[in-house]
Amino acid sequence: MSIYQHHIYYPEAYHEQPGKEWPLIVFLHGAGERGDNLEKVKRQGLPKYLVGKNDFPFVVAYPQCPYRMQWTIPFLKEWLKQVLKEVRADKSRIYLTGISMGGFGTWYWAATHPECFAAIIPICGGGDRGLAAKLMSVPIWAFHGAKDDIVPINYTLEMVDAVEQAGGKPQLTVYPDLYHDSWTETYSNPLIYEWLLQHKK
Repeated sequence: MSIYQHHIYYPEAYHEQPGKEWPLIVFLHGAGERGDNLEKVKRQGLPKYLVGKNDFPFVVAYPQCPYRMQWTIPFLKEWLKQVLKEVRADKSRIYLTGISMGGFGTWYWAATHPECFAAIIPICGGGDRGLAAKLMSVPIWAFHGAKDDIVPINYTLEMVDAVEQAGGKPQLTVYPDLYHDSWTETYSNPLIYEWLLQHKK
């Protein structure tokens, strides 16, 4: 049993097409949304973007990290197993994204289990340069605000550079005028969803 409670967003068409397998986005929230109330997770990032939308071309699953904890890869793996029992997911199209603490979680989870994800979108996070070679063949599009005063942009720049040094080809978008909230602009951009759908395992 997973230690994470979670919510799953289903587009309207999911229930109208019972035989179809759907691309799945996994979203990891930031430190401020930890706790035991899933409504908190809907205040930021992709869950907030999805409020009121019923025609999104993905299923989206998001866990909630308990108070005072960080995202933990073994726990996330167990949680995802549970989700895949609930969702008719296209396992060749599982995507990972996260913001701030969830951006760190995105870099680390993908680096330790690159076989799990068809593409990742880490936002204002950072990772372990020593693991960058494991991300060489993972499609990455990273985002960060140049004026971020919570997670300095160097965290993203160093990971992108390390993946490039290892032979990967990550994409990077820097918002010159944004601070820590670089996610609202990112999740409102339809191009990121088109980009995700170009990638499959």
